[in-house]
Amino acid sequence: MSQSETTAMAELLELDAQVLQSYLAELVDWLGDLSDGAPARIVDLGSGTGTGTLALAQRFPRAHVTAVDLSPQMLHRLTEKASALGLAGRVRGLRADLDQGWPRTGTSDLVWAASSLHHMADPGRVLAGAFDHLRPGGLLAVTEMSFFPRFLPDDIGVGRPGLEARVHAALDSGPSVDWSPHLERAGFRLEAARPFAIDLRGSLPPATARYAQVCLRKLRSHLGREFAADDLAALDAVLDDDSPHSVLRRTDLTVRTVRTTWAARRP
Repeated sequence: MSQSETTAMAELLELDAQVLQSYLAELVDWLGDLSDGAPARIVDLGSGTGTGTLALAQRFPRAHVTAVDLSPQMLHRLTEKASALGLAGRVRGLRADLDQGWPRTGTSDLVWAASSLHHMADPGRVLAGAFDHLRPGGLLAVTEMSFFPRFLPDDIGVGRPGLEARVHAALDSGPSVDWSPHLERAGFRLEAARPFAIDLRGSLPPATARYAQVCLRKLRSHLGREFAADDLAALDAVLDDDSPHSVLRRTDLTVRTVRTTWAARRP
């Protein structure tokens, strides 16, 4: 990943954490209820800028969290944020390529992998590593996005109703992975697979408009020439800062998506 791509991804991750804060708090509380005692040693696999790392460190005030990521830029952002929140003594960044083997994390009570396993060349090997480095009774949480967030009303006011739905349909890569059989093959006992339906309306977090713009720009970058020219022009108008239809000016945004977490225990 280039420097510019890393910077763009870091902004997307940080906006995601800001806008979906209530969902994240609900997820972390749920994992706390499933844990057999407050976890003291936590590992975040593919931590990015630290969404999960920091949420877990704040939810479990006695826990030490190891954030594992390949990108030194991501880890630098994470450690800066941890320091600003007074968490530097309990959060450490560890640069590692999980495709090359399990890093030196020691034994953990909780392993967290949010939207990271599907990037691995061999997810089964990573899950086997998680199993080996969890204590008996320890919990693994794997989260995946069912579909990219949606923000726009059906009629966006530029004569192309249903635009966002067509963008998603053009880029749909099929059903998301069900991690249940993969977890069971690695030796885990599945505790629950819980979908979290996110539907934010009305008074939205301040970062929502920029989050929508960044997400839609990412989708726009993947659209090919086969996508209708009129739809591309309408989408560009929505993404243009100066357009009267710009997503930054809209008062009718929502945030709709589904994220599923598989919680599994080492027997």
